[in-house]
Amino acid sequence: MALPIQRCCSGLRALTLPWPAAGYHARPRPWRAAGIYKPDPNDPETKPWHKGPAYEAKLYGRYGAASGVKPEQLWPSPVELRAAEEEEREWQPSLREMQQRLEAADRELERARREREQLIAANMAKMPKMVEDWRKAKKEARQKERDEKARKNRLLTLAREKFGMQIDFRSVKFQEMVKDLEKEEKKKMKAIKKRQREEERAAMAELLKGIPTAAPPSETPA
Repeated sequence: MALPIQRCCSGLRALTLPWPAAGYHARPRPWRAAGIYKPDPNDPETKPWHKGPAYEAKLYGRYGAASGVKPEQLWPSPVELRAAEEEEREWQPSLREMQQRLEAADRELERARREREQLIAANMAKMPKMVEDWRKAKKEARQKERDEKARKNRLLTLAREKFGMQIDFRSVKFQEMVKDLEKEEKKKMKAIKKRQREEERAAMAELLKGIPTAAPPSETPA
């Protein structure tokens, strides 16, 4: 039965008041007793934010000398003052310091740009020789590949002539035969070079024989 009565009262309140009324009213704020709330810092029940220099500075700023706080105790110690100054210099530098940092950053960027330009210029100067060396290496690689292919064909031909049969150059027998043929070829090349050196020495000896030797100077009597 209480529910219909409550609904009726709510409807009447909405009709009589120009604005909607809340059904809940907060309790009035209790008035503090006269004086300053300053808990004992040595009491273990005291909250951390109700003690310390920060709370004492807050009390002195609100109540002044009536707080009982000595203002000379609120000044930072020399160590704290130096730490605060260092933090201020780090996070709030002066205008001159900011200008010097910007100038140093600009100089560093300019130095890096010049070094990069010098490196590019040096590489561009080396480019023709690098291209020439690359073409030369490419040409030598192709020539080496052709020589190797010709050598394999020649060895395969020699093997076919020697054994009179078809042989696979990838087989173990062919590899052993290639090693034997290479040894024989090295011996032949060594003999040819030795013969050439002997012929050169003989020709040099014949050339020296045809050159007349100078006669020793005759001694004249004093």
